[in-house]
Amino acid sequence: MNVKNISALLISFTMAVSTQVLAANYTIDKEGQHVAVLFKASHLGISYNAGRFKDIEGSFTYDKDNPSVNKVSVVIEAKSIDTNHAERDKHLRSDDFFDVEKYPTITFESTSYSTGSGNDSLKGNLTIHGVTKSVDIAVKHVGEGKDPWGGYRSGFVGELTVKASDYGMPDWVGDVEIELIVEGIRN
Repeated sequence: MNVKNISALLISFTMAVSTQVLAANYTIDKEGQHVAVLFKASHLGISYNAGRFKDIEGSFTYDKDNPSVNKVSVVIEAKSIDTNHAERDKHLRSDDFFDVEKYPTITFESTSYSTGSGNDSLKGNLTIHGVTKSVDIAVKHVGEGKDPWGGYRSGFVGELTVKASDYGMPDWVGDVEIELIVEGIRN
């Protein structure tokens, strides 16, 4: 191998290593409850029922300069659904809807992240009620920086709409609008 090829190889290796160094791994701040999965769905076409899931954990990798390395993995305990109405929550946990005994978790695994003039897109596989569908989440990086406890954090918001019947839920539920608020602590 000549000097020119060795130089090119070293430059390529240095660029690859420096790209990996810039990407940071984060754990979603479940303990401090700096994560929320909020939703609303039509109620009889008259109004909306709103709620959230209370038990969420996961991680993400983020590098604003190299979106191809960005990834997200989230697990939600389906039984943690909370609509501020105990009887409705019990019904939503039943086999009429989430069937939490058979399908205890809702998961999301990203497949790509792309950027574009403030409108970032996180694509991935969302599994609800045992059904996996590809979804596209509109995301915005809110910010990042040091926290008062000596850590470093990064936060995002996201939105998507899913059709309940695509996930084995009753047709009459219609579309469900989902809002995500995620803050992670760098590992």
